[in-house]
Amino acid sequence: MTTLLDILRHEWHAIGRRIRGLAMISRGIVPNLLISQRVVSKVTEAARRFIADETGETMVGLLLAADPHNADAMPTLLVLDTIAPDESSIRRAYMFEQGDDIQGDLFVWWLENWEAYQQLGRDMQGKPIKPEWKTPLRHLGDWHKQPGFMIQPSGGDLMTALRFMEDDENALDFLLVPIVTLGHDSVTIEPDDAQVNYFTVPLGDGTSLRMDWWYIHRDSRFFQPITPRIIPADQVPSLTPYPWHILDRELLEDEVGQLEDNGYFLLGNTTILWEVDGDLPLEICFIVGQRGSSQVWLIVTDWDYPTHEPRLYRAEFSGINTNMYIYDVFAQLWARRQEVILPSGFRWTEESFLVDALLALSPPSKPAGRVQIPVDPGEDDHPSTPD
Repeated sequence: MTTLLDILRHEWHAIGRRIRGLAMISRGIVPNLLISQRVVSKVTEAARRFIADETGETMVGLLLAADPHNADAMPTLLVLDTIAPDESSIRRAYMFEQGDDIQGDLFVWWLENWEAYQQLGRDMQGKPIKPEWKTPLRHLGDWHKQPGFMIQPSGGDLMTALRFMEDDENALDFLLVPIVTLGHDSVTIEPDDAQVNYFTVPLGDGTSLRMDWWYIHRDSRFFQPITPRIIPADQVPSLTPYPWHILDRELLEDEVGQLEDNGYFLLGNTTILWEVDGDLPLEICFIVGQRGSSQVWLIVTDWDYPTHEPRLYRAEFSGINTNMYIYDVFAQLWARRQEVILPSGFRWTEESFLVDALLALSPPSKPAGRVQIPVDPGEDDHPSTPD
């Protein structure tokens, strides 16, 4: 039960946070801000595609800790990449709304590969993961394009940011809210040491794109200008390309349907991200069963499937508790796997399906319909690296 004392403590804590936030504003205290050139290129491309309408993307990066040996040092926000919304987003002259959950699925893909980066000590380009980069990948905010020369966030932007930060599920106490505008003259030259909160990008038609950067903290509740510094993309980690099972949902549905139509079934009704071969990105895996068999297939696909043919393994399913977390089930099966080589006469093409490979190895006697072994996938789908 919430007591009056609890309420007073909560209010006092909120007042204290507000005072600290106002003190930060009065002193102009904001983090350092580094922007990968890759982000600048993607923002410019997206803004050019939607000249007449508003648009925007989610920004992903790192919060780097301040130098513990420097009392005046501030943390650094490092923006690595962006995630565009899908076709369900709404773009109009004075309105932009993000689309469905695909952005969230892509962020989880990046997040889980980032954890694998840190275990392997390098990114997919082979660049070492520096000690200061060994921190969780984060959603840092969203940029959006506004009409005319509206270079500051609107009142609606402020309310949206406050609601987002006040939602405990988002676990964010700050946001970057940069604004993109078009049509600026390309003759403005700022001194190299100017502390401005924007940069411009010439568009080749005598005008420039302008991107104004704003920072808001839950304690301050006001937008503050923050100075960006652009750094070459090869000086920061490269995130993985997007995987097939998220980009092409229709193909995923077709693959599952083809399996079920031919007497197979998918355990847990889910894909499993797994580090299979010491190389990134993570592989997209499936546990596929067949009625009347005590063995299951472990099917491994690369991020760019069906460009490359799948890898197939068999494992005994007996002795496994089907109520376990699906990743634990996969771990036990993976530990007892046996690789299966496709017949020499089988030729994989980009028009092939997973079931084609299975039928080339072990055609079922008759279709078994939709069958599932109940496996609880759990709430937190994190990949595991096999021992």
